[in-house]
Amino acid sequence: MIRIKPKQLKWIKLLFHLIALAPIAFLVLDVLNDNAGGDPVQYIIHYTGIGALNTLFLTLLISPVAKKFKMGWLVQTRRLVGLYVFAYATLHIASYFALDLVFEWSLLGEEIFKRPYILVGAAAYLILFALTLTSFKKVMKNMGRHWQKLHNWIYAAAILIPIHFYWSVKSEIIEPSIYIFIAVVLLSFRVVPKFKKIRQKKR
Repeated sequence: MIRIKPKQLKWIKLLFHLIALAPIAFLVLDVLNDNAGGDPVQYIIHYTGIGALNTLFLTLLISPVAKKFKMGWLVQTRRLVGLYVFAYATLHIASYFALDLVFEWSLLGEEIFKRPYILVGAAAYLILFALTLTSFKKVMKNMGRHWQKLHNWIYAAAILIPIHFYWSVKSEIIEPSIYIFIAVVLLSFRVVPKFKKIRQKKR
């Protein structure tokens, strides 16, 4: 088992912060330097959405990697990475509402009915919001066993977000299809062992 000291863990978390924030810096530079393509608004919306999806997948990878390579300390970074999932998802929604809809609340209702993928994305965001609110140690302690049941909903978010991505594109389905495949693979690492344990208990 790989062991690290608390001071080393702080530096690792700092590195994770820098890695998570770096794409935002690149996005700002792209926009300022006119490298955001012909439609900067859609570029920003897409960029932040992909950021949320990639960070979510990293969150799901932490536990399997920690278990496989006996890196127990890595699990202590999961909350940090999870918060960045919510941060990117919030930027994604905020950029859509501010830049695309220009803060027109009336248009939001129309968009939801015309484009069901927005409803799917909103459902995933509510899950992330609930997980973020309950990610603090004090809340975790107060919720007891119910905390884990709630946080298992991250698996639902991991399916809903790629579906939201798939439905949102008009023709280029290769990229969202790859993300759906990755989601299925990652969830199999987490869900299959749980089902095996349940079956063993029943026996």
